[in-house]
Amino acid sequence: MKKFENYRSNLAVLTHAHEQDLENEFIISGIIDKFFLQLELGWKSLKELLAYEGADIARSGSPREIIKAAYQLFDSMDEDTWLTMLSQRNNMAHIYDEAEAKALTQAILDKYIPAFQALEQEILDRYGEILNTL
Repeated sequence: MKKFENYRSNLAVLTHAHEQDLENEFIISGIIDKFFLQLELGWKSLKELLAYEGADIARSGSPREIIKAAYQLFDSMDEDTWLTMLSQRNNMAHIYDEAEAKALTQAILDKYIPAFQALEQEILDRYGEILNTL
């Protein structure tokens, strides 16, 4: 599944965010951009997996609805964390505030990267070789 391959590749880069200069505004912007992409790849991967599982909600184009449905399927997903990620992405996409950007970057490092990693592992454990055929 190409979306999940991209999810894994982007996550591999994002996991190195803590090694960067977190006082540099360009670095912070880059981490946030990678986070936006990771979230996008995440819900779109979930959408494909829900379709594979035969869930009607997979026809929806709504990231919120996909995340809520996936929460029922994947034990590693914390619905509040994922919906907060979605809300923060929506808020930060329209305005830039340095303090909010730094707070979001810290949340990415502390909570969101681990959430992405947990989902990655659960998908690998659950679907294994099938992923190559989706």
